[in-house]
This record gives sequence, structure tokens and C-alpha cells, in this order.
Amino acid sequence: MQQIEIFEIPSPCKGICQVNNRGYCKGCYRSRDERFYWNKFTNAEKRKVISLCQQRYKRYLQKKQQAENQQSTPEQGGFDF
Repeated sequence: MQQIEIFEIPSPCKGICQVNNRGYCKGCYRSRDERFYWNKFTNAEKRKVISLCQQRYKRYLQKKQQAENQQSTPEQGGFDF
């Protein structure tokens, strides 16, 4: 049975609107096409885009955490203990 959509799915735009080096918005993590065609997407397509954005954001946080961990780990200076 298909669920009826009562409310329109809002845009995930955060108003930052800057693109990272991979072509995704730094605010909402949508691609250019996902931003451009948002109003033409069906609700199912919008839910898929939001899911993809959440996955991209989680990957961003993981990479950021890894980078912070590498910076905070002091080097041994070539000594092998």
C-alpha cells in the first residue's frame, strides 16, 4: 500500500551555497543537478536525494575526524621503540 504525501518535502538548503572540490554544496551536500532539479523531482526522488546528502555529510565528518586524529598524534621522530 502506498502512503499518501500530505506535506511537500522541503528543500534541504542551508543558505550557504558554496561548492566544495567534489562539486557538492557545502551547506546541504547536494550536487548541482540535485539543486537545479529539486522542484521537478517527485517526493520519492527528493527523499532519495536527502538520503544521499546525509550519507555525504557522514563521510565528510568521518574524513574530518580522521584528519584531526592524524594531526593530534605526535610523531616518534624516527625512533622504533
